[in-house]
This record gives sequence, C-alpha cells and structure tokens, in this order.
Amino acid sequence: MTLGPVMLDLAGPELTPEERDLLAHPNVGGVILFSRNYQAPEQLQALTAEIHAIRQPELVIAVDQEGGRVQRFREGFTPLPAMHALGHKYDLDPEQGLHLAEHCGWLMAAELRAAGVDLSFAPVLDLDYGLSEVIGDRAFHRDPAVVGRLAGRFAAGMRRAGMAAVGKHFPGHGGVAADSHVALPEDRRPYADLLDDMRPYETLIEQGLGGVMVAHVVYSRLDRLPAGFSRWWLNNELRIRLRFQGAVFSDDLSMAGAAVAGGPAERARLALEAGCDVVLVCNDRASAVQVVESLGDWYEPAGHLRLARLRGRGTMAEGLQASAEWRRTEALVREFEDERPRLVLEGD
Repeated sequence: MTLGPVMLDLAGPELTPEERDLLAHPNVGGVILFSRNYQAPEQLQALTAEIHAIRQPELVIAVDQEGGRVQRFREGFTPLPAMHALGHKYDLDPEQGLHLAEHCGWLMAAELRAAGVDLSFAPVLDLDYGLSEVIGDRAFHRDPAVVGRLAGRFAAGMRRAGMAAVGKHFPGHGGVAADSHVALPEDRRPYADLLDDMRPYETLIEQGLGGVMVAHVVYSRLDRLPAGFSRWWLNNELRIRLRFQGAVFSDDLSMAGAAVAGGPAERARLALEAGCDVVLVCNDRASAVQVVESLGDWYEPAGHLRLARLRGRGTMAEGLQASAEWRRTEALVREFEDERPRLVLEGD
C-alpha cells in the first residue's frame, strides 16, 4: 500500500472504529492532530502508536505546533514563544536571536518526536506587514532576509531533532488583511512586489526545505484562482523557478478561502491537478469521506515519495526530558520567556 494524497483529522483523543477504517483507505496518507486530540504526553504517545500501526508504510502524523498562540499541545510541552518575539530578539542581538531560533526549533521538534508526531507545519515564512491579524505575531519579521535567517536556523534545529520543516503560507499571506479561514483574501500587488514574500522560500529551499503549505489567497494580477489551486504558482513559480523538490500541502480545504473551487471533491481534485501532493480536509468528516471516496484509485508516485520522506526520524521517547540537551534548551527558552517584558521595553 502507498501513502495517499489526503490528510484528515480525528474527532477526539482516541481512535474510533470508524476512524480506523477510514485511515486504512488507500487514498489517505496522513493525520493532522488538534488540541481536542490531546490530553497528556502518554495519551498522545498511545494515539500516535495506534495510528502508525494501522498500515505500512506508516501514515504521516502532523500538527500545528508553531509556538505562541498556535501551539496545539500545551500541558506537558514547553511553552514556545511567538516567532515575532524571536525577530524582536534578533533586532536587539542578531547572534542571540539566531541561537534562540535554532534551539526553539529543536525543542519543538524533539518534544513532538518523543510523542510519535512526525511533522509540525512550521515555520511560518510570511512577512509581517502589519496587515494580517491571522498571521500577526506568527511571523518572524518584516525583512525577508531576516525571516530567511531566523526560519533557516529554526528549520535546522527541527532537522537536528529528526523532523523536516514545512514553510507556510506560499507565496505569502502577510500582504492581506482578510482571514482565509472565513473569507477569500485578494492580494492585488504586482509580481515584482511579491518577490520579497518568496525570498524566505528561496533561502530555505536551498537548505533542503521538506515541505510547503500553500495560501488560500488570490493574487489577482497573476491568476484568478487561489495559489493552492493555481498551476502557475505551484508549477511555474514553486517547482520551476524556485526548483522546489519537496512535498506541497494545500491549506485546509474546509476553509472559506477554498470555497471558490467548488464542493469538497472538486476542491481536492483541482488542488491535486494544480500540483499539490497532499490535500488537508479538517473539521468536516462528511467532506473528508467524500474527498477520500471521490479520488478513486488516484496514485501519484512522486507525491507518495515526497510525503514518505517527511516521516520523522529517530526519537527519545523514554529519555528526552532526562537528557542534558533538553534541560539546557528548555531552560534557555523559559528564561527568554521570562525576560521578554524587559526586552520589549528596551526595544522601545
């Protein structure tokens, strides 16, 4: 059996018999977890082990564990700063900012790998233009060069812990005010103005970026379709110009920003035909089942291989928190969180 092109979610902290059957479908390739799926580290380890045991090759288990306000697992995991705080630290002390970014990436990935999670959809590569509330402090910085440096070190820390990085939201969500969860944002900037947004991707692709998640945003001077359904963005820009070889993920197809592409089955097929390797369908079980069944015997060998390469490597499930590296890194991150109010005052 191969890994299919659909990633879906679960209802609660334990698998139901119906979910086990659905995850065994050949068109499913992964699972994304949310806060509702988490109670404690031990429960999460049991859940991920059960998911991985369903089939071979093992399904890829993902989560959004960026830090700051987007951290699905909290109790039992180290609280991570919002990435904007790392950008602020960089402005005050570039070397310390980069050092902290790499250690945050390692800590996030190491704790997830110890719980059996393969992948976090991180880092955010959007630029902080001060326009987008849904991005906001999830962005490292306004300067694309600084974003590339900080995100590159964050991704290096992830790789050192056995996890690939997935940059988002290509080509850039920071230039629009609307939230694609509830509306379809339109970015009217010309192509030349979007090049800055893509520069962090160029930097991380050169460093071996494992995956990219695409924005539900219409860049209306270039294509009438959102980027996640656009051959121009996914093929011409991402694959050809930027020479990206990793996995391409849609953002959640249940979001309002994807509705322009039709119903669930139409959205999934259009995204896959445009160049996505994996489509996410979350918080709508009926739509997820419809998508899985509508794809028939869909098989794209390159997409399967790209997703398979994102399975996590290694783990310290039994001894992570007893390790000297974890203790040092956890203390460093907590110390930074404690000193942030003072840093803000100094920066002002």
